[in-house]
Amino acid sequence: MEMFIMTLTIFVLAIFVGVEVINKVPPTLHTPLMSGTNAISGIVVVGAIISSGASEHTTVLSTVLGVGAITLATINIVAGFMVTDRMLNMFKKK
Repeated sequence: MEMFIMTLTIFVLAIFVGVEVINKVPPTLHTPLMSGTNAISGIVVVGAIISSGASEHTTVLSTVLGVGAITLATINIVAGFMVTDRMLNMFKKK
């Protein structure tokens, strides 16, 4: 139980730090920030594929969570590239 509380505390603190960092980023840097977020989501997809893969210790829960993580991270990557493309198109000369 103590490990759960410590993990939950770190998660809540990470949320606060993330909100503060995002709010401090100027609008001109949102496109590079979006690209970095897409890269992190790509790493999540690789980790989820590894964790949901077949091994002797794989449980149904780990497989379901892995597939869910793959699905959500893939949606995040595709949407991130769509938004990044729209933002970059705003800078093109007409």
